[in-house]
Amino acid sequence: MTELIPPETFRSVLLDMLDETFENHHGIYLDRDTGLFRTLETVSAQEASIPVGGKCATLAAQVAHVIFYLEVLERYVVHQNSSPVDWGEVWRTVSGVTPDEWDALKAELEATYRRIYQMLQDNEVWNEDSLGGSLAVVVHTAYHLGEIRQALCTLKP
Repeated sequence: MTELIPPETFRSVLLDMLDETFENHHGIYLDRDTGLFRTLETVSAQEASIPVGGKCATLAAQVAHVIFYLEVLERYVVHQNSSPVDWGEVWRTVSGVTPDEWDALKAELEATYRRIYQMLQDNEVWNEDSLGGSLAVVVHTAYHLGEIRQALCTLKP
């Protein structure tokens, strides 16, 4: 017999993983003080503007891409907008940032994250789309967090 996971249990685990990815350590998979917001606190605008090698993106572009990804998901879930998007635009257009632009980008990331967190917290129907989309947010953001942390090994040896 197959045992089903209650939706509340799934939501709780998902939100803890999302929270750990962005801001609060739960001991699920990250070390203390290595979430996205804490990591970005250590990065100056100058460092965020340096391409990390040959054709690699800047950390500012990584952050802009995470925001873009979250907003695409939000448009799909909230507005059922599945129109095509240009996934490469951020990588082509975001490079260097001033200190004010860097602060604004980090604030936009936090605001977007809070909307997505609330959207997932309020979700009542866990179907294929909501399961896949919510897990993709965690996995995709964790991937870019890893990219950023690896880049910092080069930028801050």
